[in-house]
Amino acid sequence: MTTAEIRALGPEDAHKLAPLIAENAQALKRGAPRRPDEYYAERILGDKTAEVLGAFVDGDLIGFGVYFDLPELITGLRIGQLDEIYVHPDHRNKGLGKKIIDELVSEGQRRGWLHLRWIVPGKNAPAVALYEKIAEPDHRKSYVIPIDRIAGD
Repeated sequence: MTTAEIRALGPEDAHKLAPLIAENAQALKRGAPRRPDEYYAERILGDKTAEVLGAFVDGDLIGFGVYFDLPELITGLRIGQLDEIYVHPDHRNKGLGKKIIDELVSEGQRRGWLHLRWIVPGKNAPAVALYEKIAEPDHRKSYVIPIDRIAGD
């Protein structure tokens, strides 16, 4: 496993986060590479609801996880919702995605979360293989109603 520092990102990290957001979008959409958008990264890092963990190796940001702290209505407790996790291709298969998730589990223990959940694109076989090793499958199905097809494309 690669030695990495996992820590919360702040507005000062926007210039490092922007290229990874662009790479992740390109990887998921398989289109032309998007330009890094530092303004958008600043907006994410300043969002009132989203929180971002970063994985650093030798001072370079090489991965991130975006998550939310949400109420769980049945129990009255709170849960963590991992929205997106990304590790640069040059640093994959070194345990960094798991380290990000482990840090979220630790954060969940500090916050008293009932659980950490996330939705996984089924076509991402390496990610699914990791998640099946460290997590239990959920009983829920995921459905999406597109609201703005332009923003979602």
